[in-house]
Amino acid sequence: MSVESIGQVPDEADGTSLVSLGEIKELADVGRPTVSNWRRRFSKGSPQVGGDRRPPFPEPVGGSDSRPLFDAEEVASWLDLRPIPEAELGKDGSVPTYGDRFRHGLRLRGLVALRHELGSAERLIVDALAVCAMAGEGGDWYPEALPEELSADAEAADPRVVQAVRQLIDELGSPGLAADTVLGMAERLESDLVTDTTPPALAELVSRLAGPVGVVSSGPDHPTVINLCAGTGELLFALDSVKGRGGIVAVEPDSLRRRIILYRLFAHRCTAVDICARPEELDTLRPWEQREFDLDPDRPWGIPSGDVVLADPPYAAGEREFDEGGPLGWALEAVHRLKRSGRGLVVVPSWTLSRPRGTTPTPNARMREELLNRDAVAAIVQLPRRIHPFRTGAEHALLVLRGEGPRKAGETVLLVDADRIARRVGGEWPEYVAKVLEDGRSPVAEEAGPFPVSAFEPRAEALLDGRSILPAHRLASREQGLDHFSATLDARREAAVALPRLKEWIGNLGIARRNPDSGSGGRDLADDVDEHAQVTHRKVGEHLRAGQLRLLAGHRIRESDIGDAGMMVVGREEMLGALPLGQRRIALEDLARYPQAVTTERGDVFLLTEYGVRTRVDDAGGCVLLAPVQGLRIPAYRRLLAGEVRPEDVWMRPQPLAQLLAAPRNQQRGSGSLVRRVSVRDMDLPVLPPEEIEELEAILAETDRQRAEVRRQLDALDNLSLRLAAGVADGDLALRRRPGGAG
Repeated sequence: MSVESIGQVPDEADGTSLVSLGEIKELADVGRPTVSNWRRRFSKGSPQVGGDRRPPFPEPVGGSDSRPLFDAEEVASWLDLRPIPEAELGKDGSVPTYGDRFRHGLRLRGLVALRHELGSAERLIVDALAVCAMAGEGGDWYPEALPEELSADAEAADPRVVQAVRQLIDELGSPGLAADTVLGMAERLESDLVTDTTPPALAELVSRLAGPVGVVSSGPDHPTVINLCAGTGELLFALDSVKGRGGIVAVEPDSLRRRIILYRLFAHRCTAVDICARPEELDTLRPWEQREFDLDPDRPWGIPSGDVVLADPPYAAGEREFDEGGPLGWALEAVHRLKRSGRGLVVVPSWTLSRPRGTTPTPNARMREELLNRDAVAAIVQLPRRIHPFRTGAEHALLVLRGEGPRKAGETVLLVDADRIARRVGGEWPEYVAKVLEDGRSPVAEEAGPFPVSAFEPRAEALLDGRSILPAHRLASREQGLDHFSATLDARREAAVALPRLKEWIGNLGIARRNPDSGSGGRDLADDVDEHAQVTHRKVGEHLRAGQLRLLAGHRIRESDIGDAGMMVVGREEMLGALPLGQRRIALEDLARYPQAVTTERGDVFLLTEYGVRTRVDDAGGCVLLAPVQGLRIPAYRRLLAGEVRPEDVWMRPQPLAQLLAAPRNQQRGSGSLVRRVSVRDMDLPVLPPEEIEELEAILAETDRQRAEVRRQLDALDNLSLRLAAGVADGDLALRRRPGGAG
């Protein structure tokens, strides 16, 4: 069959057999540079063509110099000579070529071209799927037994759609594959269906976690699967086996999507799967079951509960924290539908897990606590960022739920940061995450870990403490594979060699293990430090609630109000080092337009928590913070400067606070789909005695002073090098080392 007959449908203009370079790129699924390279390397005058070598790339047959058009048949024939690297062999052992891919894309282009003539992408998709359904199991049924909507859509389908889809079925060899291909065109057809489609990687993960569900027939004692908010069926068809079995039901409130699921099931010959519009319909007894089975009236056989309950609902934009029917309502519905030994898998927006409880719990917080109190949550998987390409700015998590049973003391929930796992292992993350859930742990501690639901000791961390339960906010561990004692001694030794003038100060820096039993090595610490004391950690949020810290919010100030005179402004650029401190300022009269703006004081700590944590201590005060920069103030330190308290009464000081906040254990707590931010309230600080904090402050202050001195020396050397090079370049200087000089 020629490309022209494949690419065209009846009454279509002859121009569809012409393609541009951009269309060749799209249809052959290669980059634009690849097509340009083919045309250049295999032109008529190239030494690589002619004789026994490759034929030349087809010449343009129309268009213009800026947009040449090529005959599609000639292009396809030329691409037939180019096999696709590392492609799987066909069923007949043939090697797939770019020509095969080009013809397939050209055929789909014929369908796409009909979208505007039919007036609706959804109409085209429904017609095409109806053709696939009739080519599948629909063709085996008596006409009067077919669903009414299927008969009507199949009869009303445009003849051009019928011809193009039948050709697609012949090419792919399966009505089911053709139906999946048509639905995969939703983005090219500009259909809204694509916005709610479950991503393939997420569908793969859900399939792995659901496990094998295929059975021969349905019945009261067979495993059942309920797919709440089934959409167009991605999760349903990702299951291990849905063909030839019952006991599976898809719940979808939208009539268009219900029709699409039905036609896909017919195309795949999976018509034993039931479809309903509302979860309440699961509780009713289906008519044919009443006739065929003698059922116990006290145990009606609908499908009120399932062994596996799935849901990936199409959440509306925005956060519905105060909505009684918020996203976590689907998780509660899944728990309600789960059998005692069942497993639920529900996708929810991450904000439902990260919002703190507050003094007046929101409906979202109440639903979250209900799930935890009922021991219904087995695991929380924070999904990789941008997992849903069409939900811009949204981040998602997967709740792994369990059926309700007798509550056990000390129940835990496994938290898994799949975003961090995906950055480490790449596209294999679904398989890796499934193994982590099976084993209950990850080789990398900060990627997964169990957390208790309730606390049994004072200050013990638990998921019911009202804070965020998002894995990125909870998982923190010591740096793996690092001996802090040995690493610090090495750093001290290297600094002493590189900076001989600092050797005495560095040599007097005492370093010891906090717990001598944790490893070998000497001790080099004053006797008054209790290195046996167990260090605990408290969240910054706890210090804020206790009044030990005060959070200073950054403000949004118009660029026109920022100049070069007045109070210093500190924003993202200053924290990243793109602008020096003091270059941007705001006049007092302009600042008066922002009554909520707060100026900083000496000892406040600036924080930028995007893509990690950057901190800086305000040595003078009087700065204005620009969002997203925030600040932390230590009220006790302010009283110390005023002479109102003694040094031993100050629990924290600015330099230690800045450095401890920026420690590696806090750097990896980021979340957010577009911009990774670390929640200030979820950072933690070690609880140390005031004398250790005072000593740490002195060491860090001296380190900063020495660093500044070294930088001045480096700047002086840079300036000397610049002047020497400039003088020699201009012919004014002649350089020579003195005899006997060093170096």
